[in-house]
Amino acid sequence: MKTKKITTTVILAVALMFSMHLQAQAQAQAQAQESVHIIPQPVSLEIKQGSFSFDNSTVIKVDKKDPAAEKVVHFFKEYVKRVTGFELNNTKPSGKEIVFSIEKIKEIGDEGYLLSINPKEIHIKANTSKGLFYGVQSLLQTLPFSRTNDLVQIPSMEIKDYPRFQWRGMMLDVSRHFASPELVKEFIDLLAAYKMNVFHWHLVDGAGWRLEIKKYPKLTQQAAWRVDDWGKSWNWAEIEFNADRSKSTYGGYYTQEQAKEIVAYAKARNVTVVPEIEMPGHSEAAMAAYPELSCNSKNNFAQSGNFLASKVESNYCAGNDQAFSFLQDVLTEVMAIFPSKYIHIGGDEVDKTSWKHCAKCQARMKTEQLKDEKELQSYFIRRMEKFLVSNNRKMIGWDEILEGGLAPEATVMSWRGEAGGIEAAKMGHDVVMTPGSPYYFDHYQGDPETEPLAIGGFNTLKKVYNYDPIPVELTAEEAKRVLGAQANLWTEYISTAEHVKYMILPRMLALAEVLWSKKEQRDWKNFAERLQPHLVGFEQRGIRYSKGNFKVDIKPVVENNKLFIELDTDQIDAVIYYTTDGSAPSTNSIKYEKPFVVNSSMTVKAITVINNKVVSAKPAEQSFTFNKATGKTISYTNANSSHYRANGVNTLIDGFRGTKDIGKQWHGFNENDLVATIDLGASTSISSITLGCIQNWSQWIFLPQYVKFEISQDGVTFKEVKTVTNSIAASEKDIQIKDFTAQFAEQKAKFVRVTAKNLGQCPKGHPGEGQSAWLFVDEIMVE
Repeated sequence: MKTKKITTTVILAVALMFSMHLQAQAQAQAQAQESVHIIPQPVSLEIKQGSFSFDNSTVIKVDKKDPAAEKVVHFFKEYVKRVTGFELNNTKPSGKEIVFSIEKIKEIGDEGYLLSINPKEIHIKANTSKGLFYGVQSLLQTLPFSRTNDLVQIPSMEIKDYPRFQWRGMMLDVSRHFASPELVKEFIDLLAAYKMNVFHWHLVDGAGWRLEIKKYPKLTQQAAWRVDDWGKSWNWAEIEFNADRSKSTYGGYYTQEQAKEIVAYAKARNVTVVPEIEMPGHSEAAMAAYPELSCNSKNNFAQSGNFLASKVESNYCAGNDQAFSFLQDVLTEVMAIFPSKYIHIGGDEVDKTSWKHCAKCQARMKTEQLKDEKELQSYFIRRMEKFLVSNNRKMIGWDEILEGGLAPEATVMSWRGEAGGIEAAKMGHDVVMTPGSPYYFDHYQGDPETEPLAIGGFNTLKKVYNYDPIPVELTAEEAKRVLGAQANLWTEYISTAEHVKYMILPRMLALAEVLWSKKEQRDWKNFAERLQPHLVGFEQRGIRYSKGNFKVDIKPVVENNKLFIELDTDQIDAVIYYTTDGSAPSTNSIKYEKPFVVNSSMTVKAITVINNKVVSAKPAEQSFTFNKATGKTISYTNANSSHYRANGVNTLIDGFRGTKDIGKQWHGFNENDLVATIDLGASTSISSITLGCIQNWSQWIFLPQYVKFEISQDGVTFKEVKTVTNSIAASEKDIQIKDFTAQFAEQKAKFVRVTAKNLGQCPKGHPGEGQSAWLFVDEIMVE
């Protein structure tokens, strides 16, 4: 019995020790897992026991000599030396090894890699040097961001990784504000660090020409410089050129040698540089330097004094063969600098007014049997594509190149929402998705109260992360046409290197994960946690970045004919407090737990609180109207534009009122009328119906000609109760928000129909004269 007791005690002790060992092992495993914060998230990552640490015996081994692989190894050695102090070499192994192998591994593709780490060896395998480079980028993210002289230990792990999309890009506009070659290289470094592979370089626009073209020296002698406007808030209407270079001192350009150096720098980091030479519009700088290529041929640089860029002809003359010869010469020099398969030709926002009044353009239309200026634009684009294809290149352009018919082999970059990309993909064309919401990085990324001045919009880190580049409207086969996506940094309000980096960080990291990692792996909370060490790394390197969005998002949700308010915050460990009576919220206010019902007009204010501290600069605020139409069922006879979805089909009955920000609570109709029918659910006594509309002359948005209000008991037979005619002229250039209201003797109705008659075409004297007008509507209110 005594022996049995001792044996039992020993067994229990051993079991306890083993249990403690397992707990310690699990804890160590968890700590190792926490120390791995790779962005983008790898396809698979398994933490193993132990860790690899650098020392003086660590050597590098390359199985197969490959010049491209050797460049990757050199890149890695330089980084390791900088952050650890160890100088890795290729001497005979005597201890730990870091091995690079080019092998045939079917499941990972050209850009994928396998990364294996144990206490004795780090081994990176790939099919190409690109894969090795991306394996290195993941490995580098397990190292310190700067040298600390601490022991560098990398957890043992196994990674298998490859990208979801082939086009993972970002665009930098250097026309509005010139960026130094050094900044361009820093931009490329950031792309490469997070496995992005396309740098779209917007070199040309109305505000300046930025690339040396040797055959046409005035492009850089004149068009690359403007009258100094440093420190002034951007205003296109005030941008000025001057022939006197002592007056035109603001700008700059890249020599062809500098551009080639940047291309080589990018190539070493697996980044392809795609140049953009804007045409036929957005070309004021080029037209000022070479006016004979425009429709009016006015030589602005011949005059003394300043002249406004906005008053210069914006288009190349589509009826002038000399313009095409010029562009072919330019593109010939561009192609000699940039080996990219794709050449971007812009093609967006072409004001066709000059073509309408140009004898040469009208003659071209007649000769080519083109029915309108849209088809003339298509002719222009197709002709340029033919030239690029003859040089074994592919054309890519903004989604306006769809107007009048798409060039046969063109790739579409969809920026005005997803509609252009959807249309192009269904036509069998390749597409790069870059919708303004959420992939315009010149928009605010946090509460405008705390962020630097931006052009507008609100594209937060979370919105960037949650967007998927494959539109739901595409079939699986059509979705294969989506090459990937990119974000765009337009620089109207961004004039410094610090500000450039601030606007892309950390949103670029969210974009990188969307484009590289599997969709089903994406998890906002997990990403936000992995992001934190990267933010520390930016701090250590003196890179300024946005701290994030602390503004509460107030969203209407319509369910079962009821309107609910949903509150959300980007901060993963935050609490929301709110009020509904318009008073300022505090930590003593209502704590948000779930969406709440709106059953009366109210003003909601809400704050974000972390660790019992209010972190919102000021409360988020939204007023709601509540009436007999709120939350009811609505249907449209004509679909609204997919460019302006707002809160979806419920936008007109969600209690939100539209403001002067046209990108938010408005539904847009291009050419079409609004015909909306609301089912009130039951026969209801009503005596007033109102429709809110907006006019924004500069954005081609006009008030309706009239609004007709009708009621019905059965939804089939409608009776007109009133038609309200618009009283504001279409020539009124100030932004106008107008309510069209019908008041009438109280009547019973179950259905309400509202028809707003679109102006149809932009009026005479407008830049878009004769082209389709927009009708913008928001909120139908029934009392």
